[in-house]
Amino acid sequence: MVSALVLTGALVWAVGEKIEIYSATKKGMIMVEKVVKTDAEWEKQLTPEQFDVARKSGTERAFTGKYWDNHEKGIYKCVCCGADLFDSETKFESGTGWPSFYQPINKANVEDITDKSYFMVRTEVRCKRCAAHLGHVFEDGPKPTGLRYCINSASLNFEKK
Repeated sequence: MVSALVLTGALVWAVGEKIEIYSATKKGMIMVEKVVKTDAEWEKQLTPEQFDVARKSGTERAFTGKYWDNHEKGIYKCVCCGADLFDSETKFESGTGWPSFYQPINKANVEDITDKSYFMVRTEVRCKRCAAHLGHVFEDGPKPTGLRYCINSASLNFEKK
């Protein structure tokens, strides 16, 4: 049952709303409830840096995040809700200092939003399940997609395969 509407950035979500996302563990699509919390609840769950990046659309400094130079095999998950976001098989060296991927684990798991901050137009990437800010996507990546998902380590957890 939908009990309230919550405004998160450019998104308005219904509490209790269900969406379909991809699960690496189940190797298929699953139905999950969107995760909606107050800032106070997120602050209790996250470190100050994670809160600033994931909930307030901040950015960590280049070459400082824990995953920019990670070469292990596994799945990168949302630090806020645990949704599967990126597979290490799609990670590449972009030279930017942030983890870069040429595609998400499944397009259903992320949402692209036009970002007009800092006097430029970019495409912001958010977690589809909880609206966490992940980073931005650019059209200068490698084949096969030509995309570079430039993602903050602070928005991610990593699960080894």
